[in-house]
Amino acid sequence: MAAGGFSAKRLVRVRELLERHVNSGFVPGAVAVLARRGEAHVEATGHLAFEGAGSTTPMAADTICRLGSMGKPIVAACAMTLVEDCTLRLDDPVDDLLPELANMTVLADPAGPLDDTVPAHRPITLRDLLVYTIGTGMVPAEPGTVPISDALSTLGKPPPDEWIRRLGALPLVHQPGDRWMYDTAADLTGVLVARATGRSFADALRERICEPLGMTDTGFTVGGDSVGRLATAYERDDAATGGAIVEDGADGRWTRPPVFASGGGGLVSTADDYLAFASALLAGGTHRGERVLSRASVALMTSDQLTPAQKTVSGFWPGYFDDMGWGFGMSVRTRRTHLGPSVGSYGWPGFYGTAWYNDPAEELTAILMIQRAHAGDQTLPRSRDFWTAVYQAIDD
Repeated sequence: MAAGGFSAKRLVRVRELLERHVNSGFVPGAVAVLARRGEAHVEATGHLAFEGAGSTTPMAADTICRLGSMGKPIVAACAMTLVEDCTLRLDDPVDDLLPELANMTVLADPAGPLDDTVPAHRPITLRDLLVYTIGTGMVPAEPGTVPISDALSTLGKPPPDEWIRRLGALPLVHQPGDRWMYDTAADLTGVLVARATGRSFADALRERICEPLGMTDTGFTVGGDSVGRLATAYERDDAATGGAIVEDGADGRWTRPPVFASGGGGLVSTADDYLAFASALLAGGTHRGERVLSRASVALMTSDQLTPAQKTVSGFWPGYFDDMGWGFGMSVRTRRTHLGPSVGSYGWPGFYGTAWYNDPAEELTAILMIQRAHAGDQTLPRSRDFWTAVYQAIDD
């Protein structure tokens, strides 16, 4: 038996799975971390890139990767530090700090014209931001078919004040609190944190979460010598040649300070850094003697906050919330249906195929770092295989 209650023989299957992804050309490299009871097992294979300088640099636990939506839980944790010091309250309206969202209107028909609206029944609260029930967010639709989807897609990411002004000029899609809607709430949380602290969102996140946990490679920009540890991100294969297309490289947008520090998908980090954050949550808010959150805050963040009525009308497809709920910035497993996370597990993946879950029942943290666009869906066969490999390795 390997340390931490894993089977040494079965851990080999995790590495073999990662190697298959690399050998098939799906990604140039991959890193997985499995941690239990103070013992961490790191499996790294391949390189930072298919071509160029990164093609000779091995993937490692300190390889810098774009988190995509896997940054959302970190953003929620930062907001909770402001609740704990009584700067913010969960159920207070955010109107004072985000006046652009005061006195909102709501579409009479979510698919209807933008000028057919009714008043919002109540203000938006911080709880709405953290549970993603603000009333607006991603509206998947073919261009030209749903007016609010087209309007939201043209917002762009200008400086935060301009972005929220544009957002506030649009009606909400649904009444605040009625249903879960993805993504936009996390960006709004970042703007709220910046205004509440009087700091940039990047500085507030660094001071309140990253520095206390020693997450030195987590932020919105990669600079200096660290650029040499930034993995290249790839798009879907080129239909004509079958070759991989670079989506963002070592000289791409993350090497420059962003105009908009996106709480929804703008962070970079490493497996090492994310393990520090995940370990702090699993330990009830502390890591290496440093408390960043209370046990009560962690329990709140990692418990299902959606009502049955909200789940019935929410999600990307029918039944989306049959087996999971939503805490603050992350999913919570409510029913075990596969060889994977137990009931009560929590975490979230990212656009580039990164993924993380804590499983308190198994005392387990598992993290995957790859950089392939559109690979974050945990229902994909590759994702299912990863969690199968993780859980079959437990041996106690």
